[in-house]
Amino acid sequence: MGDNKAGLNLKREVGLIGAVSFIAGTMIGSGIFISPQYVLSAIGSPGASLIIWASCGLLAMLGGLCYSELGTIIPESGAEYIYMLRTVGRVVAFMFVFSFIIVMRPASATVIALGFAEYVVAPFYSDCSPPELVVKSVAAGGIIVLAIINCLSVRLSTGIQVVTMVVKVLAMALIIISGVVMLFQGNTQNFVNSFEGTHVSVNAIGFAFYQGLWSYDGWNTLNFLTEELKHPEVNLPRAVVIAISLVTGLYLLVNVSYLTVMTPKELMSSTAVAVTWGNKMLGSWGWIMSVAAALSAFGSLNGTFFSGGRVCFVAAREGHMPDILSMAHVHRLTPSPALIFTTIISLVVLIPGDFQSIVNYFSFTAWFFYGITLSGLLYLKIKKPELPRPYEVPIILPILVLIAAIFLVLAPIIDNPEIEYLYVTLFIFSGILVYIPFIHYKLCPNLLTKLTVFLQLLFEVAPAEKNL
Repeated sequence: MGDNKAGLNLKREVGLIGAVSFIAGTMIGSGIFISPQYVLSAIGSPGASLIIWASCGLLAMLGGLCYSELGTIIPESGAEYIYMLRTVGRVVAFMFVFSFIIVMRPASATVIALGFAEYVVAPFYSDCSPPELVVKSVAAGGIIVLAIINCLSVRLSTGIQVVTMVVKVLAMALIIISGVVMLFQGNTQNFVNSFEGTHVSVNAIGFAFYQGLWSYDGWNTLNFLTEELKHPEVNLPRAVVIAISLVTGLYLLVNVSYLTVMTPKELMSSTAVAVTWGNKMLGSWGWIMSVAAALSAFGSLNGTFFSGGRVCFVAAREGHMPDILSMAHVHRLTPSPALIFTTIISLVVLIPGDFQSIVNYFSFTAWFFYGITLSGLLYLKIKKPELPRPYEVPIILPILVLIAAIFLVLAPIIDNPEIEYLYVTLFIFSGILVYIPFIHYKLCPNLLTKLTVFLQLLFEVAPAEKNL
């Protein structure tokens, strides 16, 4: 049945170069082409925004190294879900997978789709902001097209990933080289008094981190597919260090280039930074940046669909999700039920949402669960020192990242409590209300069985084995 079975055939086939590309390719999405103006407007000054970008990279690196130890102690795919299941128990793991499948994965797909749409429509509205309805319609179109592609063929979706990765790197190289040339020509005026106007409040720093960390999201990608990684004890930490260092360096240089070409004011008022940059630097060829950024976001959205199926798959394997979500198409071997489910919810999230607020709620939820996962690592270090650890980090690292996670969860609430964060928190805990009757007491199993059989026939899907 060949290699077009990547979603389900859990053989150890991913080497170091593949692992680095997985992390870097997932991280470099639409974020770096959109988040810079939000980071800058949250923190208020160019100098402070560069410090935020570097700090986000450092935090992603420390988080990634802690996850490398977890990935070698618990060598199963499924990242946070499987780590919580093995350390803090079934209820919390279910709360995570419930939030992940219903909020985090669709929210992340929606934000990337909005980024994609902003860049697609930017050249047509060069003098004004594009109408919201147009942006959302294009975003919905992008989500539907990619869902169809991912349902039809793993090979095609992998091809999209490779092509868009090349486009991303070329676009960033163009931005960086042009910026460096301008710096050497003496365009340093935007870096004079670069800390003037910095907003020093818990809230401002928290939101700046949320927007910056969104661009680094994906640092834990490899932990979703540990079972497919060759020599994880060596390649997991190595890939984390190489990929995250590379991405951090690129992000800092891209931000320096943006600030060399645009004044902070121009940067903050832009709806699509790379397009504004392109218009100033490339003149009538400015549309090239729009196309590159749109393709980059398209690739990132494709990666989100591609990897999201794995969590559904692992959770259904553990009995935490309806069996139908772990099934694959009989002929095409794509996890179509999980993809269709994510698509429907993404389209619902898209209706009311805007880029900035979805990113804030996504980051809040994500760091809440990262914090729990790191507590699990601390628990294993203190209570289970005898477990085999092919790779180990000093205990100070998970403590530092845990402190950062607590800060990121509490920062927006302490300084400026918004009712939406209460809703998000209630939603996370509402997972328990679903868990007790349906998972623990297994209510209405016959109804679920009938529904599963009906959907199996409708979608032509069958249960997938762990090793086909």
